[in-house]
Amino acid sequence: MPKNNFTKKQKLAILAEQDSGLSIADLCKKYQISSSTFYKWKRAKEEETDDKERLIKELEAQNARLKKMYADLSSNYEILEEGYAMAKKYSTQNDKKKS
Repeated sequence: MPKNNFTKKQKLAILAEQDSGLSIADLCKKYQISSSTFYKWKRAKEEETDDKERLIKELEAQNARLKKMYADLSSNYEILEEGYAMAKKYSTQNDKKKS
């Protein structure tokens, strides 16, 4: 039996046809593939989808952590900036008093 090499796009198109209502038996006949091959493609697509969802959740968690870190650093910077301005102000006042 010759091995059919389908591209990823073609596999997804075949899976989409099944989602639109065609029976698996008809699709297998049309594209000359076995039902086990079809189910293997379907399982691979589901695993890929699960991996994408897992990665999205991980990225969202990391994004939230980075936003919190940025907010903390930003507030620290503002506090230090205000402190520096106050120190500069008092430094100039002390210099004026000494003169």
